[in-house]
Formats: sequence, structure tokens, C-alpha cells
Amino acid sequence: MTAEGSERDYVQSIERGFAVLLAFDAEHPNPTLAEVATATGLSRPAVRRILLTLQRLGYVAANGSRWSLTPRVLTIGQHYAATHGFVETAQPHLLRLAEATQESASLAQLDGSEVVYVARVQVRRIMSVAVDVGSRVPAYATSMGRVLTAWAEASVVDAVIAGGLRRLAHRTITDPTAFRDALHQVRKQGYAVVESELEDGLLSASVPVRDQHGDVLAALAYSTTAGRMTAEQVVDKVVPLMLETAKAISDDLRLVGNHAPLPSIPARDGFF
Repeated sequence: MTAEGSERDYVQSIERGFAVLLAFDAEHPNPTLAEVATATGLSRPAVRRILLTLQRLGYVAANGSRWSLTPRVLTIGQHYAATHGFVETAQPHLLRLAEATQESASLAQLDGSEVVYVARVQVRRIMSVAVDVGSRVPAYATSMGRVLTAWAEASVVDAVIAGGLRRLAHRTITDPTAFRDALHQVRKQGYAVVESELEDGLLSASVPVRDQHGDVLAALAYSTTAGRMTAEQVVDKVVPLMLETAKAISDDLRLVGNHAPLPSIPARDGFF
């Protein structure tokens, strides 16, 4: 356990409740009790009690033998945005970037070995996988992940590598040494450009957004397809706009002053 609590402070029932909620996904939007039990590894009686509790609280609904999430689960994400003024501050800047580039603009944070979208302005859908706020993608194969891990502690980089650098597209970096070299390059140049690593034909760029202390708070991302722009064109035409946008967000955060920041990655010389 962390310094915030010991093993006896751990509430296993809460862990199980979240496990049941997370069992609802694109592949299982309306699972049966048995399917939830299989997905979570919990017993059917335990899953039944948890589902009935969540139903009473209004987070799930039953339709015959199948279950579904209710709109109330969306309020959890709303509470996150409401308690992190950073997201609200960044939103108009994302909109302007999307309008200037005519492509989607996003903000993301690192969560373990994955990247989580915390804000997004979508112009057109270019990925085969739906991307919305809350979506998660592997850190190692994305420009956002490269930016966030490039300024992270060595233990974070080690954890990302330990999670496996599985080939997802024809250019995915799967060698740990090559991955560390790529992070070194990101820190050196101040941005990341990744092409056909998460998905063939997907081209993305990211730059760090820093808080008032200079710590990396999130990654600002732009995405397009290799058929619309080349990596060189992105570096020449888009990255400068992204750097300006990231600076504008950081400047606004300094002015706001009383925002509740996301967990930031300490400013340091990096893992190398």
C-alpha cells in the first residue's frame, strides 16, 4: 500500500464494485450476470449483490437477464471535470486549435501504462476505435504517451516497458532500447510525432502542457491521417501551433491560480 494508507484501510467491496462497473464495455454493453462474473473473476452471488446495490443507487438497470449502465454513471466524469479547473481552462484553446487545423485536438493524462483522454474537441473521426473523453490507449504507441513518459520518473518508464511493447501496427516500436531512445528524442526536441504505431495510417503529434510550477500536467495532442499530411508537414505547420496553444493554456493556469490541478509529473532531467 501507499503512504496514504495501510492494508487494513483497503475496502475490497469498493474495488469489486468498480470491477463490476468496468465489466461493461464495447464488447459487453449488456452482459448477463454470468458474463460479469466471468469478466471480473468474482462469484455469481457476489456479482448479484453488487449489481442489485448499483441498481438501487441508479447506476445500472436490469432488462430480463441482462444488465446495462444508466446515464447516471456519466456524472462521475462530470465531477472529475468540475473539480479540475484545468480541463475547463484548456477547452477553448482546444477548440481554437481544432478550428485552425481542421483536425481533432485532445488533452490526455498518464494512468499506469495507458493514456486517458481528459478533454477532446473532435472534428472528424479518423481512428477505427471510437475516441472520447475517458478513452484509454497504450502509452508506448502514442504521441501523447511519448510526451508524458519522456518527462516521467524512471519507474514510470520501466512500468510502461514491463507492461509489454506489443506490435499494434507496422511501425510500432517494440524494442525497449529503441523506445527509450525515442523518449530521449522527445525531450530533446520538445514534442512527439508518431506515425502508424497505434494504427496503420494514423499520424499524431503531442506537446507537453505545464502547470504554473513548470511540471508536465498533460499532453496536448493533434491527430490526422498519413494521407492528409506527412510527418514533416505536421512538424512544420502544426507543431508550432500546438506549442503556442500549450503555452497559452499554461499562461491561463497561472492566471487562474486557484485551479485544482491534475496529478503532475515532477520537472526533472528525465530517466536517462
